[in-house]
Amino acid sequence: MRYISTRGQAPELAFEDVLLTGLARDGGLYVPDAWPPLAPERIRTIAGLSFADAAAELIAPFASDIDPEALLRMSHEAYARFDHQAVAPLRELGDGHWLLELFHGPTLAFKDVAMQLLGQLFDHVLRQRGSRVTIVGATSGDTGSAAIEACRDRAAIDVFILYPHNRVSEVQRRQMTTVDAGNVHAIAIEGTFDDCQALVKAMFNDHAFRDRHHLSAVNSINWARVVAQIVYYVTAAAALGAPERRVSFAVPTGNFGCAYAGYAAARMGLPMERLIVATNRNDILHRFFDGGGSYRTGDVHATQSPSMDIQVASNFERLLFDLAGRDGATVAGWMAELAGEGGFRVGNEALAEARRWFASHRVDEDSTTETIRAVYEDSGVLVDPHTAVAVRAARELAPPAPVVVLGTAHPAKFPDAVERATGVRPALPAHMADLYQRDERFAVLPNELAAVQAHIATAQADA
Repeated sequence: MRYISTRGQAPELAFEDVLLTGLARDGGLYVPDAWPPLAPERIRTIAGLSFADAAAELIAPFASDIDPEALLRMSHEAYARFDHQAVAPLRELGDGHWLLELFHGPTLAFKDVAMQLLGQLFDHVLRQRGSRVTIVGATSGDTGSAAIEACRDRAAIDVFILYPHNRVSEVQRRQMTTVDAGNVHAIAIEGTFDDCQALVKAMFNDHAFRDRHHLSAVNSINWARVVAQIVYYVTAAAALGAPERRVSFAVPTGNFGCAYAGYAAARMGLPMERLIVATNRNDILHRFFDGGGSYRTGDVHATQSPSMDIQVASNFERLLFDLAGRDGATVAGWMAELAGEGGFRVGNEALAEARRWFASHRVDEDSTTETIRAVYEDSGVLVDPHTAVAVRAARELAPPAPVVVLGTAHPAKFPDAVERATGVRPALPAHMADLYQRDERFAVLPNELAAVQAHIATAQADA
């Protein structure tokens, strides 16, 4: 399989090169040149596989340049660290709704599902090529800790993670800043997640800096992150009766990577009733789908679901590429309007195509708290604020059952919000019990590209 850029000006690449490249050199994102078919018989077969076996089976067509036996080995090693045998188990919430628990990895968030495999893939390819990379990533809370945990102490990788200063939960921050590994660097940026993401993209678009430091990405701008997330959509649907039974999914959405992975699964052939994009008050995606196809940024509002406090959703560009008929020039034009004018509008045909795949709903802060309380009272299950946003969206839009709500974080990552809603303070698992006592190590930098680049250069020179 080959990969092409959403902006049409970067060279086609194979999977291994896309893994190491991250962002395309024309500023676009890589996508597969065609969707590998997911036939009904393959879905039935996957229902009987372990998660690790299913991952290797589903990812193999996207990674045709990696030996299948090596991919299977890496998959088993990646998911051996999860504390549930099923890796991503389903729990019934009642009324035909199911919770897909994606937080059983080492950092208690759905990002581990992709990131643990990504660390294995980086190691495999870098070892084969005798190379090293500098990973630069932006996080709204969970990607950073998952990337750090996946890449810590790896000899051929340096990791620099940017996060918005004072805009993540204490647990999220400490998971990044207390890691005692020489190759790990946490950087608090005086700004929002969108600022952090813009800085990362600017570093990739500074080709001299990018080449000098061998930059690579772990954000979901890296296609390997997305392809690993396709797996849990297929395994969940298969467990609930696919392909004979259509399944709906409700996805708490910020940067659109997880929702886009669901779209990818549907494009491959997974029978899907509805794919619900659930947003908090930072609702740019809901305004696009529910309104007239206008994608326009606004102020970023701090909420109790901080991983969704985003205005510019990077992975939305991948969907736009399909909505534009895979015309890179059209996408580049929209992105130029977004950068210069703060937004753009797609045509009626493109909007109709988007609505064919997606529905959306916006959930405010009071409704989020009410939903955390209601889920606990109804089922005895504690959910974090991000998951609660998706639960509320699923209940409001009420698609035909079954509905799978993606549980994207362990409730203990957001103990204040959960306790405020339920009166119960969720405890951290044993391997994180001393998190609040660990020493922190991080830098606070202004929202300035030169300052961040200088910090990275100095840290590597001192290593």
